[in-house]
Amino acid sequence: MNEQSILRWGILGAARVNERLLPAIVEASNSELVAIASRRPGAAAETLAKYAPQQQGVQVYDQLEALLDDANVEAVYLPLANREHAEWTLRAIERGKHVLCEKPMALRVADIEAIEAAARRRQVTVMEGFMYRFHPQHARVQELVRSGLIGELRFVRASYSFMMRPARMYRLSENIENGGGAMWDIGCYAIHSARMWFDEDPVSVTATAKYVDSGADISTSGILNFRDGKRAHFDFSFECARRSEYEITGTKGGVKCHTVWQLPGDVPEISWWTEDGRRGEERLPAANHFRLEVEHFSECVLKGQPPRLSLEDAKANCRTIVAALRSAAEGHVAKWE
Repeated sequence: MNEQSILRWGILGAARVNERLLPAIVEASNSELVAIASRRPGAAAETLAKYAPQQQGVQVYDQLEALLDDANVEAVYLPLANREHAEWTLRAIERGKHVLCEKPMALRVADIEAIEAAARRRQVTVMEGFMYRFHPQHARVQELVRSGLIGELRFVRASYSFMMRPARMYRLSENIENGGGAMWDIGCYAIHSARMWFDEDPVSVTATAKYVDSGADISTSGILNFRDGKRAHFDFSFECARRSEYEITGTKGGVKCHTVWQLPGDVPEISWWTEDGRRGEERLPAANHFRLEVEHFSECVLKGQPPRLSLEDAKANCRTIVAALRSAAEGHVAKWE
């Protein structure tokens, strides 16, 4: 492979998600990890040694700006705190870097609009990091839906949760306005995976939430209302057993993805049923959706193609989240606007 076939990556932050993303960049066929930075002294070097101990020649920085000033870095993966995503995405764009920003891209639609304008001006590629969308199991679900097996789509249910361990309590230390709580952490998956099956935006959102002392939500559920009575139910929590699933119901049957958060060696399972009594279970080949996400983004940059997850999608997801949070806080149906 020649140099033009490889995208050179830097990681802006030593967050725990690097356990999956850092090796994914190293293993990706069209990517090279050239730098990692953290504001905590020694954290970048520790992260590199922990998740890619055999990797040589990676520049380590104890300042985030130093990585952005590194001319060898062409693309940045950004896993900082939720409230910092928009700021540092914009800083990276202004340095001419392509950006894969961990979800959520921003806490306000206006910030994504600013990112969109900056990316257009600097002619760089930016994508929100919903890794799950790159797993082949969702393409198979899409095949089943488009085949007409379950009829006309009417209802989607998306459920995500895990029990919060003491080491992760920092996720509840900030209030919702600063990106804390279940919605900005795992709820964005629920909203995103519920939305992807409809070719339209919701017209309204109804939600209810349980809050902790910091003002963060620990559990939230609600309904996205679409035209013609179509709807999507979402629920997510830090105080329920682990699950990451969605189920789609139509006029003739339904199909379910049993595990959205796949580990590289996991065997995906989907199942379906129909009104006339047919049932099916499918076990699909294992895949690493983190690596597939990195390879997709790198290919888009190298070939000048738009990424699968557009900034329009990021804005729509943020707009839906904000409406759900408003509904939960004010106790009434919120219009999607």
